[in-house]
Amino acid sequence: MSALKIREIQKEDNQQVAEVVRTVLVEMGVPKVGTAYEDQALDDMFATYQQPRMTYFVVEEKGKIIGGAGIAPLIGLEEKTCELQKMYFLPEARGKGLGAQMMDTCLKFGKANKFEQCYIETLPYMEGARKLYARSGFKSLEKPLGDTGHYNCTMWMIRDI
Repeated sequence: MSALKIREIQKEDNQQVAEVVRTVLVEMGVPKVGTAYEDQALDDMFATYQQPRMTYFVVEEKGKIIGGAGIAPLIGLEEKTCELQKMYFLPEARGKGLGAQMMDTCLKFGKANKFEQCYIETLPYMEGARKLYARSGFKSLEKPLGDTGHYNCTMWMIRDI
């Protein structure tokens, strides 16, 4: 068993985290506009998540970042709803149960920060992610919530926490 650990992002993780997110988005054929690919936050995730009620977790294996996910207030519904953000894993991280562990870590953080619901935006062809979300109790919505700016993300899900 390799030494995998989930921990909060550190400043020195910024470049690796941006590479993980962009690598997975390119692999999945995600549009580079209207998605996380073009988010300015991607190049300084550490600073982005140093705000109240938000954090970004990474999965590290032998010093290499192989995945991550963030949790933050959903813009427009900040009081009660958090958003799971930028949850991406490199191929070597998949199929090991890390998605479920990361989801659990993020939802616990959301609950501890007094959020009542968690919201996710995704894409129709990200089937593995959508299956994980459904297994984790997320239900599909008819339309988006809040104001994420990700107009190319056409699937929306939510669950109580």
